Amino acid sequence: MILPNYFLADLPPEATLSPAMITEACQTLKRNRAQYLAQRSTDSLVKVLCDVAEAWLKPDNTFRRLALESGPEKTGFSQATLKKGLDNFFRQFMPGNFHALLVQELGDARRLDRFVACGGDAPVAGVFGSGSNRAALAVGPELLVHIMAGNVPNPALMSIVLGLLTRSAQFAKCASGSAFLPRLFAHSIYAADAKLGACLEIAEWRGGNAGLETALFAEADCVTATGSDETLAAIRARLPVKTRFLGYGHRVSFGFVAHEVLSGIHTRQIVSRATDDVVAWNQLGCLSPHVVYMQTGGEVSPEKFAELLADELERREQTEPRGELPAEHAAAIASRRGIYEVRAAHSPETTQHWCSRDSTAWTVVYEADARFQLSCLNRFIYVKPVRDLAEALQNAEMVRGQVSTVGLGVPEHKLEELAVQLARWGVTRGCPLGRMQNPPLTWRHDGRPVLGDLITWTDLEM
Repeated sequence: MILPNYFLADLPPEATLSPAMITEACQTLKRNRAQYLAQRSTDSLVKVLCDVAEAWLKPDNTFRRLALESGPEKTGFSQATLKKGLDNFFRQFMPGNFHALLVQELGDARRLDRFVACGGDAPVAGVFGSGSNRAALAVGPELLVHIMAGNVPNPALMSIVLGLLTRSAQFAKCASGSAFLPRLFAHSIYAADAKLGACLEIAEWRGGNAGLETALFAEADCVTATGSDETLAAIRARLPVKTRFLGYGHRVSFGFVAHEVLSGIHTRQIVSRATDDVVAWNQLGCLSPHVVYMQTGGEVSPEKFAELLADELERREQTEPRGELPAEHAAAIASRRGIYEVRAAHSPETTQHWCSRDSTAWTVVYEADARFQLSCLNRFIYVKPVRDLAEALQNAEMVRGQVSTVGLGVPEHKLEELAVQLARWGVTRGCPLGRMQNPPLTWRHDGRPVLGDLITWTDLEM
């Protein structure tokens, strides 16, 4: 399938973008928004998004087939990894989930459509709700600009979804070489509703192009950006004072397994779930674990857990292969492996490692030193022993304030107690192992309101 030239990212590689082209594209988006999007009802937008997602889940869908056939070469992810990751994402698109998101963020699912009464004393005539002399309407930015990271696709796709819900024209600037899936998603929206598609722009260029980005930022009402803390600081410094900025910086995640859950058949289940988190999107997202902390004192030792995890990763390589890596990434894994091979030879009681043969497809390192360790990712995982969650958090102190998600394998009766401990330490999301890279539609990214940060409130008083 040859995609039509609807977006800047559809232009041939030899095409050169100019600041004037960016300015013109932004102004066109604003005109299209006023004509096609600003007055759309929330229900109609949710229906289009659910229809698009339903189509993506069908094996014969044109955009899905293109993603799976060309995706491995374009993205580096294997076909199996793409299939599982995209299916998990689009299965979330159901009217009930969107309703829950809108109520969570705005208090009432109708607040993007019209004024809805707030809590208080006297009702406002002619508005939804009662019991208040004040009503409120949520309004999205006229032009929403996304500076997208290129590691995993789902956050980029979700940014577009949120922008449509807020009735915003959107310009998505993708990292160099990463526009393939956002572009396909935008084309699928265009195919479902051409007027909505006309309110989107997808473009791709290497970051730091001052001319293009100055033109883009001058037109934006709100800019969202995902990347390193240094990248976010550089973008923030270049934005006009009037422009709202939402930055999502570097985050890490880890797992914690209590010894009580490792017995009999439950052991294999926990190992399988931990493997799900390592394999999902090749461990490249902020929600992927670098370390699995394993509580000591149970039937299964941390060393044995690491060995079982290695066995499961080997099995997954047959059904859900990692895919090829750039030479420099493979070299980084080989170099890190060499360090632990030497340590294991000299001190096997404190260090052990398992790895795929004749490839860098997966690596498991058991290390008695419980200090948090950044993985080199691409299915390279540490297993470290701790007495309890408190000791795990003590050893992760160097990344405190940067931890997004902790995947938990713990008894149900301890879940809330441990979750409170995590929250007070600064973790913004806890979830069962196996779901770390598959957050719900209602997930508060980095603990912030995902719609609430985009909108502006208008109050009506009587």
